[in-house]
Amino acid sequence: MAQPPLSRQIAQLEKDLNVKLFDRSRAQIRLTPAGDVLLERARQILDQLDSTFREVTRIGQGSAGRLRIAFVGSASHGVLPILIKSYRSHYPDVDLALSAMNNADLERALVQREIDIAVARPSLTFEEFRSVELHREPLVLAMPDNSPLNASGQIALKDTATETFILYPRRPRPSFADYILGVLNTEGITPKETIFAQDYQTAISLVSVGVGLSLVPESVSTTQRPGVFYKHYTGTNPGTGLSAHARRDNTKPHVLNFFKIIETYKRKTR
Repeated sequence: MAQPPLSRQIAQLEKDLNVKLFDRSRAQIRLTPAGDVLLERARQILDQLDSTFREVTRIGQGSAGRLRIAFVGSASHGVLPILIKSYRSHYPDVDLALSAMNNADLERALVQREIDIAVARPSLTFEEFRSVELHREPLVLAMPDNSPLNASGQIALKDTATETFILYPRRPRPSFADYILGVLNTEGITPKETIFAQDYQTAISLVSVGVGLSLVPESVSTTQRPGVFYKHYTGTNPGTGLSAHARRDNTKPHVLNFFKIIETYKRKTR
């Protein structure tokens, strides 16, 4: 910039601020104390502006910021940990807020925008959600390790007709518990007794101390627990699906990036 225009701009700035920014009384022009402060603050502002620009750009691209994911407890086994690990490796600067909820709370939280992604079992059916099935797996029997049924080479579901069944969750209803009751009903089974637990962890704990049997997703059996024996059975087994959901109007890049991770995973596992 030519000197005269620069001099005019400095003079105008001094007039606007009503202070002298330069000491012109000497042969060598120096900044006044007010000029020193203005220069320091200007440099700080420029640094902050550059930092803010970079941060905003990263958030806009989904490379930084926050993603809120909630899931049913049984999703902590199997595919979800793989997806979360992959997402973290691709977007290490995104803060992942993870929490466990039952299906009813997942739907409510998604509707009220308290979370970004819900991982549910069974699938949520609200029409305002975009949904993708992550994984489908068979049901298996979780039995006390001292159950007489363990001695059988093969177990038919109808062989459990006289057993106590542990179902979850206790509430709200309808829930996964009612899905399991429907499977049993298809086999003509009305359990001798039903005990409701609030979540699958409690259900497995009750199985481990001999309270009864439970039908659980196969992925739960990957984590062994003392006192519990998992076994496949013959008979009605429609399996169970794990699905990811997000609001259709949630176009945050973090959400879109997570669904891209899902698509990549599904392509690789076909």
